[in-house]
Amino acid sequence: MQRRNFLALAVPAALAACGADRKWADDSLVRAAYFVAPGPASITLLTVIGIPRGEGGHSALMISGSQRVIFDPAGSWEHPRIPERHDVLYGINDNFKNFYLDYHARSTYWVAEDAVPVSREVADLAIRAAETNGPANKSFCALETANVLRRVPGFEGVPMTFSPLKLRNWFLTLPGVTSKRHMDGDPANNHDVLLRQKDGSIEGYRNGRLVRG
Repeated sequence: MQRRNFLALAVPAALAACGADRKWADDSLVRAAYFVAPGPASITLLTVIGIPRGEGGHSALMISGSQRVIFDPAGSWEHPRIPERHDVLYGINDNFKNFYLDYHARSTYWVAEDAVPVSREVADLAIRAAETNGPANKSFCALETANVLRRVPGFEGVPMTFSPLKLRNWFLTLPGVTSKRHMDGDPANNHDVLLRQKDGSIEGYRNGRLVRG
């Protein structure tokens, strides 16, 4: 994936090293972060897949309706400008979407982005399902993603599985699905992806080059 200068900050962590997230951002922060993506409404399954064995590492949903959010069950990505309630991340503009993808894609993982077009009403039902799902426990990302999808019209047949790959294989059978593949050569541990400076500015290293946001 082409490099970008992200206005971003992440807490480095192994993909699976995460448990139930009980964060609850203030209403004012959620309202301020409100972002409506251009284009038609959609529900997108994001699957982190291991290299070279092809094992499933993580499942998440990006939902674009009256606003665009990411449901990131037991996920490790966070940012001081992105309010979070349990596992729902608000304010996902293109910059933060791309950083989320880039954070997960590395030398040992690639990210599958599989999108299905839906009506605005269905997308908003999916957002509400994500908001009411509650925080996910460690290793429950695929199961909780499926639990959200099963409450959305057109997705009721989703298998209740702990496997991100099984969930993706089912998602790919849905009508109208389109897929993208995100890869890069970041270090496996992602420890140098981003650094937060003492003065509050945000800096990061990409392929040995310092970028600033």
